[in-house]
Amino acid sequence: MNNPAEDILEQAAQWRASGKQVALATVVSTWGSSPRPVGSQLAVDEDRRMIGSVSGGCIEGAVVHEALQVMQKGAPKLLDFGVTNEQAWEVGLACGGKVQVFVERVD
Repeated sequence: MNNPAEDILEQAAQWRASGKQVALATVVSTWGSSPRPVGSQLAVDEDRRMIGSVSGGCIEGAVVHEALQVMQKGAPKLLDFGVTNEQAWEVGLACGGKVQVFVERVD
């Protein structure tokens, strides 16, 4: 049985070996309801090809956008998505949550 994390990293390595720019996004923390656990990864190449997931789809577009910038500039980014604990309870979001995603260029 294949390990999905190994598949993501293997594909990222293949894209780099073919000369493509690549960024790797990793879920580094969650709070409340989060569709993907800490450690989940998404690899993106300069042509916007993707493998993996950091959110089940709800923030992937924003992560890809940031990944393209990280590829160009080289500086990693820590992205925050969601609502704070107080906001979640104030607006009654029982499933409200937060996810932090670290995006880095693969060199």
